[in-house]
Amino acid sequence: MRRIVLGLLLCGGASACAPAPPAGPSPDLVIVNARVYTVDPAFSTAEAVAITGGRFSAVGTTADIRTLAGAATQVIDAGGRTIIPGLMDNHLHNAGGGPGVDLSRARSLDDVLTAIAARVRTTDPGDVVVTNADWHEAQLKEQRLPYRADLDTVAPNTAVVVVRGGHEYILNSAALKKWNITKATQQPAGGRITRDDKGELNGELVDRAKALVTLPPAGERLNAEYFLAEHQKLNASGLTSIRYPGASPAQYRVLQELEKQGKLTIRVNQLMRAQQAVTVDQMKEAIASWKVTQDEGNEWLRVGGVKMGVDGGFEGGWMSELYEPPFDEKGTYYGINTLKQEPYTEIVKELNRQGWRVSTHAVGDAAIDQVLAGYEAANAEKPIAGRRWTIEHGFVPRTDQFPRMKKLDLAISAQNHLYLAGPSLVKMWGARRAAWVTPVRAYLDAGLPTSLGTDSSVVPYPPLWVFYHFVTRDTITGGVLGEDQKISRQEALKGLTIDNAWLTFEEQSKGSIEVGKLADLVMLPDDLMTVDAKKVESMEVALTMVGGKVVYQQAGLPLAGAAAH
Repeated sequence: MRRIVLGLLLCGGASACAPAPPAGPSPDLVIVNARVYTVDPAFSTAEAVAITGGRFSAVGTTADIRTLAGAATQVIDAGGRTIIPGLMDNHLHNAGGGPGVDLSRARSLDDVLTAIAARVRTTDPGDVVVTNADWHEAQLKEQRLPYRADLDTVAPNTAVVVVRGGHEYILNSAALKKWNITKATQQPAGGRITRDDKGELNGELVDRAKALVTLPPAGERLNAEYFLAEHQKLNASGLTSIRYPGASPAQYRVLQELEKQGKLTIRVNQLMRAQQAVTVDQMKEAIASWKVTQDEGNEWLRVGGVKMGVDGGFEGGWMSELYEPPFDEKGTYYGINTLKQEPYTEIVKELNRQGWRVSTHAVGDAAIDQVLAGYEAANAEKPIAGRRWTIEHGFVPRTDQFPRMKKLDLAISAQNHLYLAGPSLVKMWGARRAAWVTPVRAYLDAGLPTSLGTDSSVVPYPPLWVFYHFVTRDTITGGVLGEDQKISRQEALKGLTIDNAWLTFEEQSKGSIEVGKLADLVMLPDDLMTVDAKKVESMEVALTMVGGKVVYQQAGLPLAGAAAH
């Protein structure tokens, strides 16, 4: 087939110029009567788009785009709705859900215990009750975790493991007994076994202390049906591209097979991870076992690099300042350093030698210091500038770290953790640090490329919540925190689209509505750039399209569509 070249119309007001005559067959699809935010370099607006062969072939006024339609062209009348580029998430583990006890809708400790009690009643003796991870204590009116004593009231004899995010378990007495965790158990390196104010175990295991518990592998996640269902949920929220931040080769192979079969409905960039590799030799063995290479893949599935980590999450971010009382009762807790400087640096240097792109989880400023030291050592051997190495999360940086980040040409992969966990972070780190958490305004002002995402299922996956949080700094239960770190709506939309594409070296092929780019788009009922911000939080996606194909359409959506002529 001849290459199709249709004229590009991006004239701001979208009425003063017309597309060039089409050279080739008519487009497959045109969408007209819309408010189109292209997110091109000029952040231009338009009224209509044409799509041919899965790519945008023209962008312009409704009148001019209609003239391109042929007899077989499908015409969709958007009815004045808004169209934006397909939304992207830079750090999504999974969408949540699954067979564990669902705590996502719990709003009190009683809700949590009631849900667990219901599962205990249907669980065979000797089995373990495990919860989902997609919830946070900040969503509960008590603003605290359910501890061992709480869990024992509904499960005195059945082992219960409450999974909270990606860094923490809370066990009841039966579970502590099952895995022989006692007051005499040594604190593991890079982990924490916490106690109550009487010195008794409260059931909380943080980071590498989780290794004391052996839960069944999440085998239900490593099959095609799981990913197809998950991607449908993500499509319904407006997501067209995601970045899995550290997943297994087994997951990659499942996704690879789905791509070969043409079944993917979302574009995937996967970082590889060897979580148990804490020496250079272990990392070398892991890399050899993956049998994949940096950047292999195509527009649907690509290997993006290697994920590392040096500190904990909400409750274990490694800081240069102490945590706040009463969270830190003894005045000794700075967070958790999960991988020490020397082995981390040596691993990063080896990854650099082998040509891998490195992305490192770092929450606290002390963790960021370690990452910068490791990256600087690697850079001294082989430059990393221009290769888009990243700091993942970067909750609490110091401004004196910004020049070092800039010199290394690093990118920031930021997420809306504060939206969910605001009140808890105030308790752990104090109001000053909590208000600074994920300072996207400061990152952008320092000239650091910054993309946006969620860290789902640690934080719920809807990308419009990301947009809402970063333009308002509002939180679910704690009000506005860090108002000075608000960003503009343009910056937020770019952070969820073209800046994400840039992060994965795909800014030339997606992330904006421009001729020749992949036809990934989202239709919204209201104007994202002007509607009351609070309405964004509850806004529902009308339609999601990936590669010119509809992958989600809201039930009952009244779209006028018919073959032209």
